[in-house]
Amino acid sequence: MELEPVASLAVLSVTTTVGSLEAARTLARAIVERRLAACVQLDAAVSSLYRWQGDLREEQEIRIVIKTVPACAAALQAFFAAEHPYGLPQFLATIDQASAAYAQWVRDEVVVPTAP
Repeated sequence: MELEPVASLAVLSVTTTVGSLEAARTLARAIVERRLAACVQLDAAVSSLYRWQGDLREEQEIRIVIKTVPACAAALQAFFAAEHPYGLPQFLATIDQASAAYAQWVRDEVVVPTAP
């Protein structure tokens, strides 16, 4: 049995949060429609405690996990800058080693934007 190189099994998972399920669905739909990701998962509400502009805050947010290819990281960051409802959105990216079949599905569904 021939093994695929680890790089070809790489899937980029990007995590962010938004303030409502409606905002999460809007963002997720736009990401998938633009083929910046193969899948976007919306988690149940999470409680976030954080300091913002000197104040301690506690908010309910929806966690979003975006499954894409590593080559789409810059395009997703640009998308967040233009479309994310937060002025300073969370953009946490990790490279995960996926099964060959799942990694191939992600590669097949994502279109990496080319520079103008």
